[in-house]
Amino acid sequence: MLWKDTYELGVPLIDAQHKELFKRVEAFLQVLRSKDNWEGKVPKLNETLEFMKGYVVEHFEAEEEYQKSINYPGYEAHKNIHNGMVDYVLDVSRKFEESNYDQNLMQEFGGKLLAWLINHVAAEDQRIANYAVKEGVDGNGK
Repeated sequence: MLWKDTYELGVPLIDAQHKELFKRVEAFLQVLRSKDNWEGKVPKLNETLEFMKGYVVEHFEAEEEYQKSINYPGYEAHKNIHNGMVDYVLDVSRKFEESNYDQNLMQEFGGKLLAWLINHVAAEDQRIANYAVKEGVDGNGK
């Protein structure tokens, strides 16, 4: 399991969304690494891409709302990181379709997605949690 309890921020909604993202990325990587033939994998990979395109945006919006609610000073920089990730997911999704479902592109995407998720949740998002603790606000932004 990729998720670790140390990644929890203490914000119930965001923690639940992070767990879901980890679960989906893990399932995506399992499909990528499975012994099935590539044609058999493509529909499942497309499904994950579609999910990610919607869910990532939804999650980032929730995270950004929380940051605003606690007056997080790193909000703008964090939002830029989010926007970059959304653009990347959309770009990969488009290229995957245009390339007639290129296998190397998906392998690269899987690796980047995992690294980004762990680094972002374990490092960037922890800064939000640390700030909230320092400011004495709870997981609901109060």
